[in-house]
Amino acid sequence: MKSARALVLFAPGFEEIETITIIDVLRRAGVDVTAAGTAEGVLEGSHGIRVEVDCAMAGLKASDYDAVILPGGMQNATTLAEHADALRLLREAKGSQRTIGAICAAPIALEAAGLLRGRTVTSHPSVEAQLNPSSYRTDRVVRDGDLITSRGPGTALEFALEVAAGLVGAERAGALAGPMLAR
Repeated sequence: MKSARALVLFAPGFEEIETITIIDVLRRAGVDVTAAGTAEGVLEGSHGIRVEVDCAMAGLKASDYDAVILPGGMQNATTLAEHADALRLLREAKGSQRTIGAICAAPIALEAAGLLRGRTVTSHPSVEAQLNPSSYRTDRVVRDGDLITSRGPGTALEFALEVAAGLVGAERAGALAGPMLAR
C-alpha cells in the first residue's frame, strides 16, 4: 500500500513549534513528508532554531503529494504569500483537489493564492482582518472539506492530528493521539 505524501512549505522566520509538530506527527502516522524551503539548506525559525530542509520548493509539483501544509510565523507567512513557487504549489494543490492546511498566520498565503473565497477558516487573530473567507470561525481547528486551518502554536498538535486523520484515517490518527496524551 502506497503511503500518503505531504509537502510542508516554509521560509525563514517559520514558527518552530508548528513546523516541527506538523512534520513529526505526520511522520509518526506513516506519511512520507517532504520539508521544502524557499531555498535549500538550513533555514532559521522565528525563535532562532535552525532546520535543514529536504529540498527547495522550486520545481516541485503539488500533484506528487496528497497534501500541501503551511506552518505559521509572521515572517514565514508573509514570505510564502509573496513567493511564486509557494503560490503555484497552493494553486496546483487546489486544482488537483489535494488537502491544503495552514496554521497561525499562514492563511494569508492562502488568501494571496486566491483559495479562501467560499471557504470557512480560522487563523491567528493577528491576521484575521487580512483574510476574506466566506466564513471565519475562532475554533482551534477548522476543517472545510479539503482545507484545514488552525489558530497557532497552542493548537499545532490538534492541527497536525487533523491533517493526519485526513491522510491516513481517523483511526490511525487516533491511535497516535492516545500515547502522545493529546486527547
